[in-house]
Amino acid sequence: MGSGTKVGKVRGLGSAKSGVHHWVAQRFTAIGNALLVSWLIAGLVMLPSHDHGAVAGWLAQPIVAVPMMLMIVSVFYHIRLGLQVLIEDYVHDDGLKFAVLVLLTFYAIGAGAVCLFSVAKLAFAGGPL
Repeated sequence: MGSGTKVGKVRGLGSAKSGVHHWVAQRFTAIGNALLVSWLIAGLVMLPSHDHGAVAGWLAQPIVAVPMMLMIVSVFYHIRLGLQVLIEDYVHDDGLKFAVLVLLTFYAIGAGAVCLFSVAKLAFAGGPL
C-alpha cells in the first residue's frame, strides 16, 4: 500500500455503494411479508372450517389468490436475500460461494414456482379438484 497518509492507505477501500439496494429490498420485503402474513392468518382464522375443501375454496377466489401469489413472491425473494447475505459472510471459498449462491437461486425460483403453480391451479380450477 505504500507509506503515505492514513487516508491514502484506505482510499478505494470504502463503501462499494452496492449494498444499499440489497438492504432496502430486505426491508421492503419484510414489511410486505408482515402485512401479507397477517392477512393470511386473519383470513384463515375467519374460515368456518379448516378442511381441505374449505381452504381450497377460499384460495380459489381471485381476491384471495392474488395476495397469496404476491406473498409467495415476496417471501421467497426475502428468503433469497437473507440467505445470500449469510452465504457471502460465512462462505470464504469463492468457488463454493458461487455454487451455493447458484443453488440458492435455483431453490428460491423453483420452490416459488411450485407454490405459484399450486395457487394458480386452485384459482383457475375454481376450487378443490
